[in-house]
Amino acid sequence: MIDIGINPIAISLGSLSVRWYSIMTALAILTVVAWTVRAAVKMKFSKDFVYTAGVWAIVGGILGARLVHVIDQLDYYTVHPGEIFSFEGLAIYGAILGATLAVWIASMVHKFQFAALADMAAPGILLGQAVGRVGCTINGCCYGQPTTLPWGLVYTNPNTYAPRGIPTEPAVVYEMLYDLLLFGVVWKLQGKLKPSGSVFLVYLALYSIGRFFIASTRDPGSQGTLLGGWLMQAQIIALLVTMVTIPVLVARTRWVKHGGDLLDNPGADSARGNA
Repeated sequence: MIDIGINPIAISLGSLSVRWYSIMTALAILTVVAWTVRAAVKMKFSKDFVYTAGVWAIVGGILGARLVHVIDQLDYYTVHPGEIFSFEGLAIYGAILGATLAVWIASMVHKFQFAALADMAAPGILLGQAVGRVGCTINGCCYGQPTTLPWGLVYTNPNTYAPRGIPTEPAVVYEMLYDLLLFGVVWKLQGKLKPSGSVFLVYLALYSIGRFFIASTRDPGSQGTLLGGWLMQAQIIALLVTMVTIPVLVARTRWVKHGGDLLDNPGADSARGNA
């Protein structure tokens, strides 16, 4: 078994404590922004619009992550309504969907090409998710089911959210490794699929398929109620996302043999976000 004795609290200053989860979440956001800026410079897409989209994404992602978490743990927050605005629990699917919606709205307001930006960001999003899952692993908040597997995780620190001393399946490590695998796949697809937005849809589809199965290794106590009696919330969202993205990919996406521009209109400054 693998012992996880790291203190989830990285910094303590009086009554203020900062957990590794928060630090890794911040690093995950920086990873996504840095990757997207790098891709934007390469494609001559305005960095100003990337930063603008980043602000919208952070706000939408946090609100979406918190909303989905509260819904997932509704039984608890019904009894403790005052803790709804504490922001101590976030759901990755809420972050993805909330940030996506926010950036789409931003593209309407600030007039930049949402689909192209989404394709540029897709590999960085997966890297960011992998970084964030390091924080989850230390935090113990997304613990797996009890296991006898030799690579089970045993949490021993009193500040962990996981059951102490009980070997649990490393569900978040599975997801972290899957995110890194998908990063390689999505990165290689850059410029090879049309129309713009197809690479982002591939990311959503493949992540959702993997998340559906990985969620089954999580302990129900670490992700709220079982919806429908046998599917967890993350699995239901994964199914819905897959049911939307796969048909769209089949109907619209085509392969570009020799690669190409991430933008559908390479000659148009407005399409590139150059105001």
